[in-house]
Amino acid sequence: MARFVVFLRSINVGGHTVKMDELRRIFESIGFSNVATVIASGNLIFESSSRNQIGFEQKIQVNLKKALGYEVAAFVRSIDEISKVAEYRPFPKMAEGAGLYIAFLPDLPHKTVMTKLLSLQTKTDNFHFHGRELYWLCHTRFSDSPFSGPKLEKILGVETTVRNSNTVMKIAAEYSPSH
Repeated sequence: MARFVVFLRSINVGGHTVKMDELRRIFESIGFSNVATVIASGNLIFESSSRNQIGFEQKIQVNLKKALGYEVAAFVRSIDEISKVAEYRPFPKMAEGAGLYIAFLPDLPHKTVMTKLLSLQTKTDNFHFHGRELYWLCHTRFSDSPFSGPKLEKILGVETTVRNSNTVMKIAAEYSPSH
């Protein structure tokens, strides 16, 4: 059995409140085992004998729409991938008060899309692509940045979900095989 993390978009934000017990039940009904929710914001851990992450994402999205009545984007990563995402340091120096956020993407965007976003960097916001993730260093409060998840989606042309790097590091620390 392999262990995976899924980051869900549109869970417990924007009026879409879902109890964690309900999410666990939905994931178990899909056929995943050892399902656990992590921080009540649409992060789940599960196990499966399959390793088809794209298939998981599609299956999760279809079943969540059926159960909840609205679209929910799902971004699945193996525990090993999450450990690498948490360890990656795209910005060696971070000023006091800066926040590092990670946007999970369905795939690495086309080079022209990446160039467009990178050209929009400011003194406040720096971006770095690595793997299927976008690292976003925000030198001010998140709420004071001109960028947001929806704005990033518009620029990138794909759905994404953003997590604070602290959340990703906690998940990696708690669920990686070495712990």
